[in-house]
Amino acid sequence: MIDFFQEIGGFIMAPLYYAISFVLDLFHQAFSTFLDPAGGAAWALSIIGLTLVIRAALIPLFVKQIKSSRNMQLIQPKVKELQKKYGHDRERLAQETMKLYRESGTNPFASCLPILLQMPIFFALFSILNNASRGEAKGVLTPLQAQQFGEAELLGVPLSETFISAGGDIGVMVMAALLVIAMTATTFLTQRQLMSKNMPADALTGPYAQQQKLLLYILPLVFAVGGIAFPIGVLLYWTTSNLWTMGQQFYVIRNNPAPGTPAFKAKEERDAAKAAKHGHAPEAATTTTEVVEEQRPAPRQQPKRQTRQQRKKSGGSGPKNT
Repeated sequence: MIDFFQEIGGFIMAPLYYAISFVLDLFHQAFSTFLDPAGGAAWALSIIGLTLVIRAALIPLFVKQIKSSRNMQLIQPKVKELQKKYGHDRERLAQETMKLYRESGTNPFASCLPILLQMPIFFALFSILNNASRGEAKGVLTPLQAQQFGEAELLGVPLSETFISAGGDIGVMVMAALLVIAMTATTFLTQRQLMSKNMPADALTGPYAQQQKLLLYILPLVFAVGGIAFPIGVLLYWTTSNLWTMGQQFYVIRNNPAPGTPAFKAKEERDAAKAAKHGHAPEAATTTTEVVEEQRPAPRQQPKRQTRQQRKKSGGSGPKNT
């Protein structure tokens, strides 16, 4: 029975093995033009290149995640109203909450989608590297490439080794520990950045906030515990992916923050400072900008002036008709 499920799993994962090994092979061929093909640097850079390709392909999903997360933040006041109204009826509360999610186009689990979709890729790379350490080729890798990949060393540390399989090798244990710490820290900081900068005060309480807090502490803990069993190459992939996520999220939060959040207020202050800076600079060079700025409010006051003139005309025409 176990063999049957293993065969089914291998059949499902086979396309992923070929896709990942194909991209890995392309980068390895490129880096082999100026690096030792059997060296750890070429294979480590190939893993980083693979990571960047995967994360670039996930950008549309990341945008969807940001939109859904923003919607979740904005509808929190309505969620609280539903909780007050239907708090005594959990079934009705669940129905009304799901209805609100559908109407606002919100997916409460969208924040987990990038991680969930990366897990098969994560395990496929783990399997390819694990097989390569035994000299077994998988996907499009040749037996020679598999052997090189399995024996490749970065700073004297094999990419296929793990913390628990180090066998007392200090170099392997130190590098694995550093990568596990980096992977855990980047996971925590990414989630912390979202909660501290791009969530309004109303969204910091309630079910959604509890979900975010759970992810904030549970995910890093899971990666920290599981990371000691991951090969160095897989840890390199996940750490690079986390750095991409953190930078990408920082860019989105800084340039397109959710309304009512600390990041939104910070952006307003930056925009005001830029406007003031650009407004002062032309004043020293020419006075024409002052005239333009003084004339800008005029169109806003123009309707009021016309209305007053119309009132005067209507008032003056009254006695003539009488």
